[in-house]
Amino acid sequence: MAAEEKAQAKGEQAAGKVKKTVGGAVGNESLKAKGKAEESQGDLRAAKEKAKDAIKPK
Repeated sequence: MAAEEKAQAKGEQAAGKVKKTVGGAVGNESLKAKGKAEESQGDLRAAKEKAKDAIKPK
């Protein structure tokens, strides 16, 4: 499950970065904002997984 969540986080980060870049390049502020939001969502998911890994018993 954790690996799946981490992969989903990376996917969201990558997709968000692409949308943000494309939106900026073509001047589409809506697409740029959606990209920023998606990238942030991926960042939060990655942080959550990192925190879960930190508190796991060894």
